[in-house]
Amino acid sequence: MATSAPTPGWTSTSASSSCSRSACDAGLRPGPARPVNPPIHIVTAVILDARGRTLVVRKHGSDTFIQPGGKREQGEDALHTLARELREELGVALRAGSARALGTFEDRAVNEPGRRVRSESFLVQVDGTAQACAEIAELAWIPLHPPHGVRLAPLSEHHVLPAARQPAAGTGQTGAGRR
Repeated sequence: MATSAPTPGWTSTSASSSCSRSACDAGLRPGPARPVNPPIHIVTAVILDARGRTLVVRKHGSDTFIQPGGKREQGEDALHTLARELREELGVALRAGSARALGTFEDRAVNEPGRRVRSESFLVQVDGTAQACAEIAELAWIPLHPPHGVRLAPLSEHHVLPAARQPAAGTGQTGAGRR
């Protein structure tokens, strides 16, 4: 008799009267719960230039561009995180009072395989000229509308940039279902 590989999330066992009929037929029972990694929480920026292009960055060792920003440190709120990350990664200062919430979005993380990333995203203005610092290898100013001309992270391509293109962008309003 041929046997099939166990179903993911199930462990192989011998049939017993305590398991359900369909699971017993397959010789399977529920296995231990597998830990699910929570999403990585970050804060990201959409920075537009005078031509309406947005700034994206590429980290060393990656071929994918992402929004500038990063992870919160202990005790930081979203805008303090964003100000710190923009200073460290781009050498620019977040302009006081310029941040407008675009929403909170979640998608596959490109620089941490098997993980998801959840971002609080803001349309912001900065003071200074952006340059690649710290872990940033390259900057690119790309059109806000596709085609973008570079490989973008799913979070940027499918969530953040579409939110920035909306007429209500920068008003703090978010659309239903954006996550």
